[in-house]
Amino acid sequence: MPRSSAKTVTLALACLVFVCLVVHVKVGSAFDLSFADVVRQLFRGDAGGHDAANNVIWRVRLPRAVACLTVGAILGLVGSAFQALFRNPLAEPYIVGVSSGAAVGGVAAVLLGFQTAFWGLGMVAAASVTGAASLALVYALSVRRGVVDVRTLLLAGVVVGAMLSALTTLLLLAAGKDTNQVLRWLLGSTSAAYWPQNAVLAIVLVLGGWALARETRRLNAFAIGEETAQRLGVDTARLKRVILGAGSVMTAAAVGSVGIIGFLGLVAPHISRRLLGVDWRYSLLGSGLVGGALLLLADVLAQQVKAVVDMPVGAVTALLGAPSLILLMRSKDF
Repeated sequence: MPRSSAKTVTLALACLVFVCLVVHVKVGSAFDLSFADVVRQLFRGDAGGHDAANNVIWRVRLPRAVACLTVGAILGLVGSAFQALFRNPLAEPYIVGVSSGAAVGGVAAVLLGFQTAFWGLGMVAAASVTGAASLALVYALSVRRGVVDVRTLLLAGVVVGAMLSALTTLLLLAAGKDTNQVLRWLLGSTSAAYWPQNAVLAIVLVLGGWALARETRRLNAFAIGEETAQRLGVDTARLKRVILGAGSVMTAAAVGSVGIIGFLGLVAPHISRRLLGVDWRYSLLGSGLVGGALLLLADVLAQQVKAVVDMPVGAVTALLGAPSLILLMRSKDF
């Protein structure tokens, strides 16, 4: 795709994300607001005081919307980078077992009662530590003679992920407590989002996204083949470390904040490549924008389910993502 066309599509996606953000902030279980009210309060800022509309937007709805935007963008970016790294259209952010490792830390934080430590970031911190530990284990298992084989890495990720998922189940069974809160978090929930958490997610998104974006030219070569990339002068060992390291940290932070959001990091890159082509210089950013928009819309749907509590957004993305993936698989360009 020509650069001018790619810039136009990217700008259109950015506008779509803003529209989805406004729609998300407008929608709620109570306190109806017009679009004009929402836009006016967003540009006004957190005024404090007794302005009901301003308080609802800035202290309840906007933190949740920002969490959806940042987590969706993280999963879209990482999913796109991993699909290039593994040269597999079914690769997603959870494929190397980091999500299962992060889930162990998050569950332990809840069951031990320190999820609110560190200014409310105890769960995020615990999930990040155990997610990094799971990546280290997968990486160690995949090294052969000092070289990381992508296929072995993929298999090690599946095995370690299954083992850690079983460990999470054992923790829940051994706790002997009401596990509804933990299960809702594992299914993906943005209802408890707050500003300190969003600040961490934003920092992770910016730094991790920058690290991934710097590697897009090398990813283009690697997606063709590792030997081809090496002949073109790409340091493939360094590329693997950067993509796996940045992607895993981003994924662990997302899981620690809102739980496991299924299918989003798998579907968003495919949609982006349909719109922007296979050049990762453009489609990587597009994947982040598409991921943010999709999670915002999925959370709007989750809030509209008439139940005692909000439906986990991870269930919505799975219900909508599975048919979308089937349609993509049936297309001749998949």
